[in-house]
Amino acid sequence: MDLSTEITQAHHRIREDIFQTPLLYSNWLSGYCNGEVYLKLESEQITGSFKARGSLNKLKWLQENDISKLPVTASTGNHGLGFARACDLLGIDGKVFLPHNAVESKVEAIKNYDVEIEFHGQDPYTTEKYTRQTAEEQGWIYVSPYNDPQIVAGQGTIAVEILEQLSNEPDNVLATVGGGGLISGIGTYINNHASDTKIIGCQPENSPEMGISVRAGVYKEVESKPTLSDGSAGGFEPDSITFNLCKKLVDKFIFISEDEIAGAIRSMVERHSKLVEGSAGVAIASLLKQPKQFANQTTVIVVCGANISSDKLQSVLCG
Repeated sequence: MDLSTEITQAHHRIREDIFQTPLLYSNWLSGYCNGEVYLKLESEQITGSFKARGSLNKLKWLQENDISKLPVTASTGNHGLGFARACDLLGIDGKVFLPHNAVESKVEAIKNYDVEIEFHGQDPYTTEKYTRQTAEEQGWIYVSPYNDPQIVAGQGTIAVEILEQLSNEPDNVLATVGGGGLISGIGTYINNHASDTKIIGCQPENSPEMGISVRAGVYKEVESKPTLSDGSAGGFEPDSITFNLCKKLVDKFIFISEDEIAGAIRSMVERHSKLVEGSAGVAIASLLKQPKQFANQTTVIVVCGANISSDKLQSVLCG
């Protein structure tokens, strides 16, 4: 089965248990670039992030296929939160591994669900590697935040909604990239149903591993520095399915500074009264950085999440 078909199946599988998020026309951004700009507000998804989609799709798929091994995952927060909520919804046991420096507000949100939590490592990739290895040793099912066809398909359901909500196919879709699951799912469905639409990947300058690797055509390990975009921070597995999908589907990458991310977060509060996290700010800042590229075109920006800690928000708004 091809991935586009998987996305269609995922849409039918999860749509009753998630929000179809709003597609908001932005007068501010449309005027800024002299185009038509829409915000796909996954920041208003049921767990405050698009990650609710992929996790639920994967766990429902496991149930449909009578796979009863313990599902476990690794996460900086949003994927873990979506996974925890899916476990609760489906009435199954699960375990979430987190780095010790995970955002406290996201950790507390995960604790609201009936899943086990374990901390390991100081960065997402270390936590992920340890979790995968432990799962193999224990005979558990490892649910990757991005390197999994059902996860990618779940995230791709965003594209199904975008094309249903717009009267015409968009010229561009912008999405923030970490491990690549979000843009791989969206890009796959768009490529099959609106092939003239450009897919633009957005990354913080402090954590650009996927973009650097795609530009090089081969995996490049890149040091990840601290970033407001904690939801997309860290690298990806060299053999991830998302790497080849990004090489095939992403037309361009835009890299964003920390100041630009902070500015986008502030502007969303001021212009739209919307609270967004750093990873969402990356995609918004990408249009703000290169407005002429989007003139006289229809552009959709995927606003991927709203889960920003209070201390980080305070530093951004008062900085």
